Amino acid sequence: MTVICWFRRVLRLDDHPALVAAAQGGPVIPLVILDPLEALAHPASAQRQAMALPGLAAALQARGSRLVVRRGDPATVLAQVIRDSGAMAVHASEGMPFARDEGLHDAVRAAGAALHLHPLADLVPRGSVLTRTGTPFKVFTPFWRVLRQTAIAAPLPAPRLPAPDAWPDSDGLEWPEARAAMNRGWPVMARHVQAGEATAHDRLEAFLDRITAGYAERRDLPAEGDATSSLSDALAVGEISARRIWHRTLHAQDQGRGGTEDFLRELAWRDFARDLFHASPDMDRTCWRREWDGFSWQGDNADAEAWRQGRTGIALVDAGMREMFATGRMHNRVRMIAASFLVKHLMIDWRVGLDWFARCLTDWDAASNAMNWQWVAGCGPDASPFFRVFNPEGQAGRFDARRLYRDHWLRGEGARDFAKAVPRSWGFDPDHRPAPLVDLDAGRQRALAAYRGFARKDAAAL
Repeated sequence: MTVICWFRRVLRLDDHPALVAAAQGGPVIPLVILDPLEALAHPASAQRQAMALPGLAAALQARGSRLVVRRGDPATVLAQVIRDSGAMAVHASEGMPFARDEGLHDAVRAAGAALHLHPLADLVPRGSVLTRTGTPFKVFTPFWRVLRQTAIAAPLPAPRLPAPDAWPDSDGLEWPEARAAMNRGWPVMARHVQAGEATAHDRLEAFLDRITAGYAERRDLPAEGDATSSLSDALAVGEISARRIWHRTLHAQDQGRGGTEDFLRELAWRDFARDLFHASPDMDRTCWRREWDGFSWQGDNADAEAWRQGRTGIALVDAGMREMFATGRMHNRVRMIAASFLVKHLMIDWRVGLDWFARCLTDWDAASNAMNWQWVAGCGPDASPFFRVFNPEGQAGRFDARRLYRDHWLRGEGARDFAKAVPRSWGFDPDHRPAPLVDLDAGRQRALAAYRGFARKDAAAL
């Protein structure tokens, strides 16, 4: 009985539950669907997925299989491939947190097959880490304590893949809609991407060989390129699983490597975000603390556009925005500062920033993106209080004291990459040094005044 395994943002053979289940059912047709709408909504993420496909195709070919790629609406494509191949079942990973599953079962059933959705190979199944009263955690630290004592399932080895007698046609590995959406940015970002499942495993081993007890401090320094694993994009497109990283890190910890506990905690933060998103799937659109719906954020405006284009006049913020647009990544400490500047110094709605990050990040993950933006804005679970306003200049002096990061993206090679990637419509002038959009102290005082007014209003309503 021929079955289809839809490689749905799990672009690997190792620790792939849907693939293991498919291989137990009969000859397997590995399928990737490139959705034009996804390319328009998340172009950097789409490019990152496209760059993973050659490696995946080669790995399948080495096992006597092949990758079938189709472009179009997923439900429509699944039905067509079922009819083309005579497949009786489709195995795939569940869509959360990247996509919804509505309509897929009906489309597959109408084409004459059954759809089997499998959990992603996260550290734990969603909703399985609970408080003593059986409710989801709302604060990370107690979630982490329980998860750390939980046995994490071992990764699944790649299965043997029996081939079907006949293969359906493939559209090829190109994703033209993603290339068009990225425009001038495609070749620039491509130079900063290390794609492929084998590459992800090599990067993990190299990181675990160099991790030290100073990891927690060094990871905050944006100019220290080797201080972090740089695996977030590989995780996001599914070239490596969180379970595989967890168990390899435990092995390194057993060998006495320092810093590994802090690294495990970072993995757990990702699972915490997914648990919250699972419980509140609208948290990328709605304030998790509903009382914040009435806060006086501004909508999209000229200041927001200046922020997107990396011309706020605040050096660390602009450096981070440029890094993200050119490479698809932004250092985590700088993400926090750039986000805080938008929602507090500029008083702009956090969803404006969330949408831009969703377009520009190769490691875009709807759950992490939503939780992190709400954390900064003060309206989410386990949030940073709104009255905590980061000073970008103070942060720069602390974490980029030698100006290596800022100079790279404002004056050096990074600035030249950014100039090559930006749309011509931006009229980018590399020699222009914009004046600050807002005085940092005045912006802070404005944010605090808005918060105090909001707090009084909220208290009066009780």
